[in-house]
Amino acid sequence: MLSAFSNSFKIPELRQRIFFTLGIIFICRIITSVPTPGVDARALQVAIANLQRTEGGGFMSWIDLFSGGALGNCAVGALSIWPYISASIILQLMTAIIPGLERLAREGESGRQKLTQYTRYLTLAICMFQGIVLASTLEGGLGLGVPLVNNPGWSFRLLTTLTMTTGTMIMMWFGEQITERGIGNGISMVIMVNIASRLPAAVWQAIMMFKGVDGGSAQFSVFHLIGLVVMIFLVTAGTVAMTQGQRKIPIHTAKRVVGRKVYGGQNTYMPLRINYSGVMPIIFAGAMLTFPTMLLKKLPGDTFKRIAAALDMGGALYMLLYGLLILFFSYFWVATQFNPLQIADDLKKNGGYVPGIRPGRQTAEFLDKTMTKITLIGAIALTVIAVLPSILNKQFGIPWLVASFMGGTSLLIIVGVALDTMRQVESHLVMRHYDGFLKKGKLRGKR
Repeated sequence: MLSAFSNSFKIPELRQRIFFTLGIIFICRIITSVPTPGVDARALQVAIANLQRTEGGGFMSWIDLFSGGALGNCAVGALSIWPYISASIILQLMTAIIPGLERLAREGESGRQKLTQYTRYLTLAICMFQGIVLASTLEGGLGLGVPLVNNPGWSFRLLTTLTMTTGTMIMMWFGEQITERGIGNGISMVIMVNIASRLPAAVWQAIMMFKGVDGGSAQFSVFHLIGLVVMIFLVTAGTVAMTQGQRKIPIHTAKRVVGRKVYGGQNTYMPLRINYSGVMPIIFAGAMLTFPTMLLKKLPGDTFKRIAAALDMGGALYMLLYGLLILFFSYFWVATQFNPLQIADDLKKNGGYVPGIRPGRQTAEFLDKTMTKITLIGAIALTVIAVLPSILNKQFGIPWLVASFMGGTSLLIIVGVALDTMRQVESHLVMRHYDGFLKKGKLRGKR
């Protein structure tokens, strides 16, 4: 593996792509560090630290984790790249519902460029809305009554909205440049770097767990440390296995003679991924539970407050509903994105068939049943990984920042992006006749 890393810099094109990616990532980290004008950064950090110790603090830590610490600094990139992710998800769901967008998706490169343009416009609208909401929240002192803004008013709101919208749009453009000229998927790379930037702070908190704070007694013993390391290894290995896991459906292609040439007659397979929906169910489930809880806390009356407390992040009721919603959205995403009828029709047009299954509707029914079975396995594994950080935080007292790297969305994103980047690097190495990262095999998913 070390030789593969050294060989990566021997290929001029690959070396240029790697350095270009590192340079763009460095600029993105600067964007997440430049503070927004008009905000008392020191008072904001104290207020967020106090808020993280109260109910809902896990949610604030979660948002700060994915922004790479930009939220705690109220930086220009506090919204991060998530408005673009939200816009992409909305467009994907609308493509499965609106016939006009579905036709665009089938038009090839021209249709894809049109959908990308629509995604950018929607990203701009989401940025402006979230920027105004965040500016108003800062003026209110995050609900703690702490003055955070020097000169509140519409001038501050407009300046903050413009600044944060510009920061997000620049990061979106940088992500597209990484995809085109760098290595890996640019948007995913930006998110992964934001998450990984909080890893040193998580390691320091983990050290304090076993060392003790201010000369006090340690919270955990060396046996807890061994168990924690073993758990990290097992969870990471399980996440890699789930991300790479797939069911191979054999596909045979009938021979066709056109003139003097023979087409088809090949045996291949169709990979059906166990975790077809990726991290989307976790994002949807978290949004479905977080925002209603925040609204209930704002409503008057003790009844709404008790319901909000029961739905607080990490509680028993929260984790139960969270797991059920992840199962539901796993199937929902597959139902909207996986079209067995279209796949069966394309196979029939190209002379392909599944051995033992008639082409057409029976093939579609077979693919649908198979996808339903493997989605259940993937959804259960995804649910276990998603609720693990909350269990470690609430039941075992592990700090949220440490627990967030032992499962959940952060681990799935880091593993997924790392594997995808390694596939692209290995494809360049193998194409230039260099050894890849694995001498006894290749990364699954690369032809």
